[in-house]
Amino acid sequence: GQFPGPPLNVTTNWNVVVNVRNALDEPLLLTWHGLQHRKNSWQDGVTGTNCPIPAGWNWTYQFQVKDQVGSFFYSPSALPLHRAAGGYGGIVVNNRDVVPIPFPFPDGGDLTLFIGDWYLRSHKDLRRSLDAGTPLGAPDGVLINGLGPYRYNDSLVPPAIAYERINVEPGRTYRLRVHNVGVSTSLNFRIQGHSLLLVETEGSYTSQQNYSNMDIHVGQSYSFLVTMDQNASTDYYVVASARFVTDPGAVDKLTGVAILHYSNSQGPASGPLPAAPDDQYDTAFSINQARSIRWNVTASGARPNPQGSFHYGDITVTDVYLLQSQPPELIDGQLRSTINGISYIAPSTPLILAQLFNVPGVFKLDFPNHPMNRLPKVDTSVINGTYKGFMEIIFQNNATTVQSYHLDGYAFFVVGDGLWIVD
Repeated sequence: GQFPGPPLNVTTNWNVVVNVRNALDEPLLLTWHGLQHRKNSWQDGVTGTNCPIPAGWNWTYQFQVKDQVGSFFYSPSALPLHRAAGGYGGIVVNNRDVVPIPFPFPDGGDLTLFIGDWYLRSHKDLRRSLDAGTPLGAPDGVLINGLGPYRYNDSLVPPAIAYERINVEPGRTYRLRVHNVGVSTSLNFRIQGHSLLLVETEGSYTSQQNYSNMDIHVGQSYSFLVTMDQNASTDYYVVASARFVTDPGAVDKLTGVAILHYSNSQGPASGPLPAAPDDQYDTAFSINQARSIRWNVTASGARPNPQGSFHYGDITVTDVYLLQSQPPELIDGQLRSTINGISYIAPSTPLILAQLFNVPGVFKLDFPNHPMNRLPKVDTSVINGTYKGFMEIIFQNNATTVQSYHLDGYAFFVVGDGLWIVD
């Protein structure tokens, strides 16, 4: 009965129990993005380790949140495009008193915003299109907390559209947790007249820097401190607009607008929206912005495998994988994405069960460590990693869109990025 879904507001070291009832007419799984379940992979909610919850059934997740103080979200993972139907909610992991945070506690409190692209077609219709070999096409809009845009322009936004209004008190500072929960669209987030002080991303504190706007790609979560230090002559726009859109006519359609309302505001927001970066067809701004973010290594908090980040040049790399993504193509009549020429298909028996009970033929430990010069195929091919080893992964994006990667249950450390040729 909620959209977005109910939030999980927990504190480090808590044992969390979540009962999920699948009221859909198809299988469902929920995965907890960014939360690491190294000691209990049965609870991470992906098809490789969990059986999907059958229609009409319940499943109770039980896991402990560690010292991963920060901003996360949950979403479905069993079947494609459940998230496009709005199946997501927020996770806030608060610090215990013995785990300090590297900034004053925001006196205004916490605010969570979900930004994401939205299709008017149902998730089943979208899935049928892909199965028939037809791309999804451009989204129909951008939502903020499940609501449409404020009517900032009468010719672009129809009347009577419900929009999000964020109520704040003047002079106070709020922690704003922003998640891109969309399907495919990178979004630029900004608040008219206000600075965004970046302090955390997905459980890692950052060196505190002010930004006027931030590119947030699919699956990313950022935490900002925003001080209500402007005059209250009017309300202010909160904007999430699409990036790298090739159709100029689609840019205005793909703009989500909410309202920041001071309690003593004297009138509605008006005038043009705050400008987005001017490199709509170039990724240079976004790449340089991402490079400007620095980890705050002096702050207390969870740092999985810290030796990997502090002594990168001294560790022994046990496995090297070059993962090359290609534009989706037809395989057996269906439009499928590939990595190193393989499009993964989930087996009926979860991988971890097959491994535990030595069930033969469920998967293959033969995923190639570099692109193969062969026809693309569908297979259940799995990377064979080394236990307690250090894996170096090179993500090479040969596709025509921005690619986001999620390593479920693990953290990884970026040690280089750019454009180069790999022999």
